[in-house]
Amino acid sequence: MANSLRAEVVRLYKNLLYLGREYPKGADYFRDRLRAAFAKNKSVQEPEQIKEMIARGEYMARELEALYYLRKYRAMKKRYYKD
Repeated sequence: MANSLRAEVVRLYKNLLYLGREYPKGADYFRDRLRAAFAKNKSVQEPEQIKEMIARGEYMARELEALYYLRKYRAMKKRYYKD
């Protein structure tokens, strides 16, 4: 794996690990699943496959952020609008 891709993978892992702190099923559950997913794909050597996996991971990071924003929005809405 090229060094630039390795740095990108490590950055993605750290970002996902950070985002996983607030995961609804718990940080430990998320960390175990994240570690297993990265370990499963650690033998991949093709740069194109690695880039595809990085893109999938970044998509998952955006989805997690959207999940958290939605949860915050729902909490704020519940707090201020009594329906």
